[in-house]
Amino acid sequence: MPDDPLSSRPPLGRASRTLIVALLVVGVVVPSIIIRELIEGRMGAGPLADFGWIAVPMAATAWLAPRASYRRRDALWWLIGPFGLYVYVVIAWRLAFLPYRDWPPRPDETPRVRWLRDGDQAGLWYLSGVAK
Repeated sequence: MPDDPLSSRPPLGRASRTLIVALLVVGVVVPSIIIRELIEGRMGAGPLADFGWIAVPMAATAWLAPRASYRRRDALWWLIGPFGLYVYVVIAWRLAFLPYRDWPPRPDETPRVRWLRDGDQAGLWYLSGVAK
């Protein structure tokens, strides 16, 4: 593995990370509510409106999941109510910290990941390259 220079920015603090997570959650939940209201206004309440409400969060979760060491199929948790929101918040929490990681890598990520030992970054992982 070639030596990649570490990110020029230090890891984010808890307040900055929380703000990013809040923006990611609002950025997914608000459009999904709007879509539900549009479908409900046009076709009435029913299963189509319910599916319209979870379509945007499921797509966002499936798209972002590999970047946070989750599988795309974890987006299916949205079909079981609040579990999907929990999984999405965990994914958003992890994304807000990238390129640093405070969770262990998946087996397929281990060749590209490095355990950091210096200064403020001690105990974190650093993933070089782009997630697939």
